[in-house]
Amino acid sequence: MSLVGIGLRAPHHAEWLARRPPMGFVEVHSENFFAEGGATLALLDAVRASHPVSLHGVGLSLGSACGLDAQHLARLARLVARCEPVRVSDHACFARVARPGGAPVHTADLLPLAFNDTTLSLLCEHVEQVQDHLKRPLLVENISTCLPPQGDTMSEAAFLVALTRRTGCQLLLDLNNLRVNGLNRARFAHPEAGALPMSPAEAEAWALREALAWVHTLPPGCVGELHLAGCPAPDDPCQAVVDDHSQRVGESVWALYEATLRHLGPLPTLVEWDTALPPLDTLLAEADLADQRMAAVTSAVANSPQRPAA
Repeated sequence: MSLVGIGLRAPHHAEWLARRPPMGFVEVHSENFFAEGGATLALLDAVRASHPVSLHGVGLSLGSACGLDAQHLARLARLVARCEPVRVSDHACFARVARPGGAPVHTADLLPLAFNDTTLSLLCEHVEQVQDHLKRPLLVENISTCLPPQGDTMSEAAFLVALTRRTGCQLLLDLNNLRVNGLNRARFAHPEAGALPMSPAEAEAWALREALAWVHTLPPGCVGELHLAGCPAPDDPCQAVVDDHSQRVGESVWALYEATLRHLGPLPTLVEWDTALPPLDTLLAEADLADQRMAAVTSAVANSPQRPAA
């Protein structure tokens, strides 16, 4: 049975329901289905009648110092109880900011956290609060960012692994986010005096090496799902790379995917495409590629000579 799914977005709803293509699961954005009834929940009921559903959120704001939005969490809990998803996920970020004398403001963006003990404790507290409310483990996704690190005392990988160990959650590992962050760090790194910035090809190779090192620090069992996506990389070495989910999965991400599967084993995998949406068949073809690559890696690992016991 396939472990690969696609994100189901509004322009594809009717065609997907008419065809119901075979796949491992379907992902929807949780907040789009918070209504108490109506067409959106009817659609979700129709989808889950034939396919497992994964709920992926963008609004919990797990790292906000002003705390979780109780109303948002209650709506998510009702949705989880209704559709019984295979996985529930959100992001390691903050989006809500306290406002003096008023209700917190939601930024409608996924803003990066500092990777330090103070932020880790706050994030753990909120993840545990969500898990207690939902009565299930949460998956927490690493985000992409254009900003340089601020206030970090540990690596992102160490920070997120510590989160899983302290809360029992798992990671939703977005491989393109690792690539994007590596490209941004490579292109905004301060070159030596008189040196030119990295070329696009050099930055791509540097980002892939950094992402591979990131993945290989992860212990088995801490990742519950993988995300694959594509985005443009600008030719200007001083321009930030934005993860807009607008393209096919790039070769660097495919290489990182195969390395991740060799390290962690087969995992549920989602192909994301959120802007400049292509025909549904293009998304299905990308999912087929993920299936093929997972099968090839699994076969190669199974047939590789076993190392003698130490």
